Amino acid sequence: DTSLTEVNSFSPSVPISPSSMINQYKFEDGPELRDLFITVDDPESHVTAIETFITYRVVTKTTRGEFDSSEYEVRRRYQDFLWLKSKLEEAHPTLIIPPLPEKFIMKGMVERFSDEFIDTRRKALHKFLNRIADHPTLTFNEDFKIFLTAQAWELSSHKKQGPGLLSRMGQTVRAVASSVRGAVKNRPEMFTEMNNYMETFSQKINLLDKIAHRIYKEERDYFNEMKEYGPIHTLWSASEEDIADSLKGIASCIERCCRATEKRMAGLSEHLLPILHEYVLYSEILMVSSPEGLSMAQRDQIQGELDSKVDALANKKTEKDLFSEEIGKLEDKVERANNALKADWDRWKQNMQWDMRSTFTNVAENNLRYYEE
Repeated sequence: DTSLTEVNSFSPSVPISPSSMINQYKFEDGPELRDLFITVDDPESHVTAIETFITYRVVTKTTRGEFDSSEYEVRRRYQDFLWLKSKLEEAHPTLIIPPLPEKFIMKGMVERFSDEFIDTRRKALHKFLNRIADHPTLTFNEDFKIFLTAQAWELSSHKKQGPGLLSRMGQTVRAVASSVRGAVKNRPEMFTEMNNYMETFSQKINLLDKIAHRIYKEERDYFNEMKEYGPIHTLWSASEEDIADSLKGIASCIERCCRATEKRMAGLSEHLLPILHEYVLYSEILMVSSPEGLSMAQRDQIQGELDSKVDALANKKTEKDLFSEEIGKLEDKVERANNALKADWDRWKQNMQWDMRSTFTNVAENNLRYYEE
């Protein structure tokens, strides 16, 4: 990808050591001063006669005037996060809504309701809410505010006002959008290029995700085997007086290697794997060919409606004025959808590049420290 070429370009005058090369990275300035801080923590298990579920504490601190208080603390379960996502999709159909972790995230790696699973989900939910909080439009959504501030009974009451449009008609919207995709005649080249970009991005990010999980598994197997060898050498030294010191030295080296390997594994599981998986989910949201690709699909659906009206106008002269008025409204709607998606696309792409650069730089730095140790 030519957009990443400058990342690999280093001045020939600088030293060639890996540490020096790592320090060559210059990231963009961080986000502007924030006025909304959200933390997801303190998972708590609930067992009822019907189900077992986990709730998480959501703590919000803010200086915004539209909030009645500067700090809120509520408890939310996964179903509440799903409700919020559907409401955001309904209110902002052409914006890129951050992904939620799947119902069973990282299936096959951790068991449901294990500490590892719960913590992995907690981190993903924390990231989801903070992605929304950092978004220039989504952060001011009224349902988002209610999610952060309402007590459990208030949120339940709010939900009962009726399911969101996408909750009631999700499959219909996807089916219509799917039928429209092939029929769109005048999709701007920019959005065709956007979809082509995402097809390539999706292939690459899915491959990276698979490779990263394979590396983590191999590292874990290596670590588990290595852990057995330290005690073996310690026991061996007790029966071999002549080489006891050497055997103890080997056991000590193995122990240090185990600690270094464990730290590197922690870096992979805490920084690399979650970021890659989040962007796998983003690729599904943004792909036109994906059933989850609502942002582009909604834009194409509006475009398809406009195309059908233009065709109808050409065939029906007697209703020209009526069709002209509808066409004008649809043209405005398409323009707004185009502008909203284009702005969000540029913002998402910039964030994605920042996340990828910082994530892989972090992995490289962890590897350097590992081999130095």
